[in-house]
Amino acid sequence: MDTPRIVTFGCRLNTFESEVMRRHAQEAGLGDLVIVHTCAVTAEAERQARQAIRRARREHPRARIVVTGCAAQIDPDRYAAMAEVDHVLGNGEKLRPETWRTLAGGGVGRRMVADIAAVREAAGHLVEGFDGRTRAFVQIQQGCDHRCTFCIIPYGRGPSRSLAAAEVVAQVRLLVANGHREIVLTGVDLTSWGADLAGRPRLGDLVRRILREVPELPRLRLSSIDPAEVDPALEAAFAEEGRLMPHLHLSVQAGDDLILKRMRRRHLRADVLRLVRRLRARRPDIVFGADLIAGFPTEEEAMFARTLDLVEEAGFTFLHVFPYSPRPGTPAARMPQLPRALRRERAARLRAAGERRLERFLAAEVGRRRSLLVERDGGGHTEHFAPARLEAPARLPAGRLATVAITGAADGVLLARPLGDG
Repeated sequence: MDTPRIVTFGCRLNTFESEVMRRHAQEAGLGDLVIVHTCAVTAEAERQARQAIRRARREHPRARIVVTGCAAQIDPDRYAAMAEVDHVLGNGEKLRPETWRTLAGGGVGRRMVADIAAVREAAGHLVEGFDGRTRAFVQIQQGCDHRCTFCIIPYGRGPSRSLAAAEVVAQVRLLVANGHREIVLTGVDLTSWGADLAGRPRLGDLVRRILREVPELPRLRLSSIDPAEVDPALEAAFAEEGRLMPHLHLSVQAGDDLILKRMRRRHLRADVLRLVRRLRARRPDIVFGADLIAGFPTEEEAMFARTLDLVEEAGFTFLHVFPYSPRPGTPAARMPQLPRALRRERAARLRAAGERRLERFLAAEVGRRRSLLVERDGGGHTEHFAPARLEAPARLPAGRLATVAITGAADGVLLARPLGDG
């Protein structure tokens, strides 16, 4: 292997950090590595990571295997005990260039994991690009100060800390100069950005600054945000900034108020409905996605029905549905649990509701003109993050932003015919 191979699980922040690690490893002269970048959101994510570690050893018997990410940070001993693993790095250590230089010199032991709760600053990293992507992710924030009862991530990421706006703008400018046409702002708790900075700016202020100072950026998008913390400047940006894409993914989790309180969320059902109505009033074509958990402890059928009803009432187009997964060390893991089969059955019902909503949205797109960012193999995403592919024989190069006519929809994907550059 001439360059390190990275297997990434989990969130968009992990995707960004994988590129940081790739650069550090290459600069240290490390080409004989497989880096498995883990996620700890669910037990299934961890199972898949362990499976990837074993597969990496079979496929690359001479390579060193480095395991890092949230699962490795939370339970380093478990991964260090795997015979296939050579090194376990914590979430703080993985982003430091000196870690990889030391690894190249043979100075890193089997386990290098410090207390992430002691970290108080977020270091900026200039990533020049993302391999094979026309969309790029930019980290603006790390960690989380909230303690939702189901979530283990704060123990893997540490306290919330923000990158300075000037660093974020510099990263966006570099990626755009290197050909990326869409930037996605990402973090663990995106809407907490700025709370630890001088003057306590808000996410909306950062969005405005990026669009003002990088006028050559065609498309700016946000990753998942907390519906309890959408600030007035961000609402105004959605209404007034055409380059801010009309797509917002909300960390909703449930539609029943008692379950939301037991989750220790900071919003209620009515708060979500008010938010989507306000934003639709200001940007009528905006579409919403939502994270939802099915089968949370103590969830009765009537409670689940309120979550199911919220999909239609709020008009969510894109759903990320997770059957509840108990995480040891979290309060929810000590609550009365629902049978696994029931959790899965409810998750399937939520996904089916989401599929119906998506089909209706895609059908309504037929006949419209949209902006398509071509990514690979003649496919890409519209401004609403709807997947689309160009009709044969139309072929446009990756990175082209084109105006298209939506001619049909099939198998969850829009069909598009180019009309010209966007």
